[in-house]
Amino acid sequence: MPLAELELLPISQAILDQIKKPNEEFGQVPLDQISWYHHISLIPKVKSNTERAFYIMETAANGWSRDVMLSQITNGYIKAKGNAITNFQDTLPAYQSDLAQYAFKDPYNFSFLGTVALQHELDIEKNLAQRITNFLLEMGKGFAFIGRQYHLTVDGDDYYIDILMYHLQLHCYVVVELKAVEFVPEFVSKLNFYISAVDEYVKTSEDKPTIGLLLCRSKSDTKARFALRGITQPLGIAQYETEKLFEDVASVLPQIENIENQLEEDKE
Repeated sequence: MPLAELELLPISQAILDQIKKPNEEFGQVPLDQISWYHHISLIPKVKSNTERAFYIMETAANGWSRDVMLSQITNGYIKAKGNAITNFQDTLPAYQSDLAQYAFKDPYNFSFLGTVALQHELDIEKNLAQRITNFLLEMGKGFAFIGRQYHLTVDGDDYYIDILMYHLQLHCYVVVELKAVEFVPEFVSKLNFYISAVDEYVKTSEDKPTIGLLLCRSKSDTKARFALRGITQPLGIAQYETEKLFEDVASVLPQIENIENQLEEDKE
């Protein structure tokens, strides 16, 4: 497989290094690292040999079952991988920034949450924690779940991080903030605060600097890039998707806040 073609895809340098042949422009994709059952399912779904090589390597690296592999193909994993808007190139050492960029996606697919994902952030967090296997699978290899509503005390005040994770390859904590609404720049300030707090009270001298990941229902890429300008701590912004049917239904139903406000007005 020509390395020039593979290098155009979101494949980590570590994996590329493993398949490179000395002094050659070709790499040997480890076909035997996934089952024959995977191969016969992959061939009709992905026509490009280069993209097939990508999914073979990702399946082997992540330990995907055949059904999970097909689900990732259907969900456009190849386009989402490494696609989050980040400031990693400006805030992390070169050897770590590429790996960090590759570790995040955009969008994330939380369709396993069903209609619950139409509710508030706390509902989303709770159900992600209850479906931890699905959540970790969607986050990708290397992520470990530390806890939800992770408590920190800063100068006498209590704060609760939506989800705290640890990335085993990056050797750092990852603060995940969930928003059930469209991205607004103000979200970055709060996440930046949480990153500082984790660095101060949780991180040890053996850990790399904490990374933040802001997950919103939707976002403007331009606004996200503007919001990251001048931020000195590593931070990424992505959106998550749920079943489109549920989103379509939600868009025509009155929101909970509107119903509550109407009830209050009726009482008066």
